[in-house]
Amino acid sequence: MEFDQEKAIEILSRTPAVLRGLLEGLSDEWSRGESKEDSWNPYDVIGHYIHGEKTDWIPRAKIILAQGDSVGFVTFDRLAQFEDSKGKSLDSLLEEFSRLRIENLHTLRSMSLTDDQMDMKGMHPELGEVTLRQLLSTWVVHDLTHIRQIVTVLAGRYSENVGPWREYLSILK
Repeated sequence: MEFDQEKAIEILSRTPAVLRGLLEGLSDEWSRGESKEDSWNPYDVIGHYIHGEKTDWIPRAKIILAQGDSVGFVTFDRLAQFEDSKGKSLDSLLEEFSRLRIENLHTLRSMSLTDDQMDMKGMHPELGEVTLRQLLSTWVVHDLTHIRQIVTVLAGRYSENVGPWREYLSILK
């Protein structure tokens, strides 16, 4: 499937509702409990989404459009959520994420990006040269990756309780 901004927005615009439907009102035991294999719990993932909305996708798109690859991106702090989310409820994080995503999608639409702009390049601090199209494609896949991470962690909460059905539950493998 070729990248198409409107098709990307189909996924990006649904992520907050998917997360709210899955997580809103959940007890801390589900949302903040420890996770195996250094995986973040759902609360931490929502904080990570928020940090990305503030510092990654749209800010980096603006850098590409304004300065190309002459100015590198600021390194993204993949762990910022651990400090930024302190003292906040999961429901308040979900609300903040929804608000930021709406704002960012409005900004993205207002950019009226052309194919030539999509091919413009920026400089990632670890990956080197990247295009705007790659950045926006990554935004979509990033959303889906963390949705998978959340449901995997949630399923893992009952991994010891499913007994012999474990063999049929690929999410637990």
